[in-house]
Amino acid sequence: MKRVLGIDVGGSGVKGAIVNVQTGHLLSERYRVKTPRPATPRALAGAIARVAAHFRWKGRVGVGMPGPLKDGKLMLARNLHKSWSGIRAHLLYSEATSLPVAVINDADAAGLAEMKFGAGRGQGGTVVLITLGTGIGSAVFVDGRLVPNTELGQFELGGRRAEDRAAARVRKERNLTWEKYAGRLQEYFDVVQMLLWPDLIIVGGGVSRKAKKFIPRLRLHASVVPAQMKNEAGIIGAALYASLPHRRPPRQ
Repeated sequence: MKRVLGIDVGGSGVKGAIVNVQTGHLLSERYRVKTPRPATPRALAGAIARVAAHFRWKGRVGVGMPGPLKDGKLMLARNLHKSWSGIRAHLLYSEATSLPVAVINDADAAGLAEMKFGAGRGQGGTVVLITLGTGIGSAVFVDGRLVPNTELGQFELGGRRAEDRAAARVRKERNLTWEKYAGRLQEYFDVVQMLLWPDLIIVGGGVSRKAKKFIPRLRLHASVVPAQMKNEAGIIGAALYASLPHRRPPRQ
């Protein structure tokens, strides 16, 4: 059995658990600390260290973070403190924890979990995971191989960033009915389909729990299904990523 500590950095909380990366099961209860405000590099490194210390962890650590990453360097920090841009997160976290740390985009982490253990298991062709929450995250897989750091919430839709028109946050802020929200998602997924022509679209994020209220209203060539890993996907995917070689995008 291979055990890895997975940590998911969210807007309100930093959550971690010990994961069996061969089965995708959590081997511990999730432990959560508040995401520091402001979420500066040093403050967030302290939160990561507290999660690792809680488990008295001595092995590998995987961390999922919002934003694209290149060789551990955060390239864009829209949802974190601006001082994050260009920081090599894996080195900072390794120093704070005295442990080997691998970092991955949070949506990519969720995608790894879904492809290995969830809704995308055994699926070939092009698979797109879309997470609908405060923003829109994405993960793209081609024949099981991750295409890292896609940002399919950032293209323009109706004169705005797509995530400012179709994220789950927008439905709540504007008190949209499920019918009207499904209309916005139809516009969004029409563009995703035109760009990538996926064989399968997996919808994640908290709103996926209400999938029956909007997925049946969508009309797309691709099959559309709700994510299966729920709130554990980011933790499991981050742990899975830390267990894999990192010279190339991980293959499932």
